[in-house]
Amino acid sequence: MEKVIVGLSGGVDSSVAAYLLKKQGYEVIGLFMKNWHDDSVTISKECPWLEDSNDALIVAEKLGIPFQTVDLSKEYKERIVDYMFSEYEKGRTPNPDVLCNREIKFDVFLKIALNLGADYVATGHYCRKDEFADQTGHTLYRLLSGKDQNKDQSYFLCQLSQEQLARTLFPIGELTKPEVREIAAQNDLITADKKDSQGLCFIGKVRLPDFLQQKLKPKKGLIVEVPGNMSQYLRNAPSFADKADELAYFSKKPTYEISDGMVVGEHQGAHYFTIGQRKGLDVGGTPDPLFVIDTDVEHNVIYTGQGKEHPGLYRRTLFVHDKELHWVRTDLALEPGGSLEVYARIRYRQPLQEAVLHKVDGGIYVDFVEMQSAITEGQFVAWYCGDELLGSGVIS
Repeated sequence: MEKVIVGLSGGVDSSVAAYLLKKQGYEVIGLFMKNWHDDSVTISKECPWLEDSNDALIVAEKLGIPFQTVDLSKEYKERIVDYMFSEYEKGRTPNPDVLCNREIKFDVFLKIALNLGADYVATGHYCRKDEFADQTGHTLYRLLSGKDQNKDQSYFLCQLSQEQLARTLFPIGELTKPEVREIAAQNDLITADKKDSQGLCFIGKVRLPDFLQQKLKPKKGLIVEVPGNMSQYLRNAPSFADKADELAYFSKKPTYEISDGMVVGEHQGAHYFTIGQRKGLDVGGTPDPLFVIDTDVEHNVIYTGQGKEHPGLYRRTLFVHDKELHWVRTDLALEPGGSLEVYARIRYRQPLQEAVLHKVDGGIYVDFVEMQSAITEGQFVAWYCGDELLGSGVIS
């Protein structure tokens, strides 16, 4: 009998994943990951992990499977929290959920499971995988979007490798959320009606500025409103020698000077803000709400524009450096000079957008057919062919 260790989070999705695996005849063990108890940095006054671990234990007892808790708080601080502080300090906006999956669930947790003799790990993600043999007989794994398009979580798994996929099961990938809740209710699982978790992976809700202020001290700076006619895309573009020249131009992040607009307020730190943000500016009196179109952490200035249609929010092209480029399907990785038509998204739940990948020395351009709002440094772009996620990278 094959052994599977399920990451029981105390939520309905992982509970049903464990139930389905046991029903399918696997030897199932539940493992709860505790990821935070650092008193030097307060994440939240609440302790959601205590309630979650208790719910996970009750589910394990109901299913008749072994259960234990593993403390990964040291790894979580080093790989997720410290990285988040570092990225925000640089003026980038990291995605902790993608990192959590890459660094914790499918690395540290996976290794623990394998050391315990597991054949697989399983999670309650809404995604699927399948496999096929290439011409040499080598097995390749495909990461596919979940059947429930409203809950598809393949984007969060965009950094997984072939080795990780080989050892992973996604039991609820063929189900919709209502179906999952119905299965939980039919089997009297305590998590059947439990609300989905919010906020940071494993930690729960946290007000990001409060969190960041513990390491990145408040520092007053200017909020500048930039009129729409100062946008890069409304200026006369130069003539381009070739496609690479054109892509380099349109992928370049627009830069602003204070003289490009007018000072309309003050903020407490540019590193607390991200492109596309509206809340937290506390500037009134404009016909349309102000949105952040750029942050300058070096000079501590936030540049804003009126309305979500402000041209300063939009770019056509983004760039991913080789060191932050990842292919799930390594057999499809482009060589310099190669291109590939794909569908891509730059944030979770964003509808897939038509784009073309262009591989050059040093990285890859993602050139969208339509302009994209709030392309944000530090976030992940993921690209697909049909319902298969092929690869991803950190936006530069």
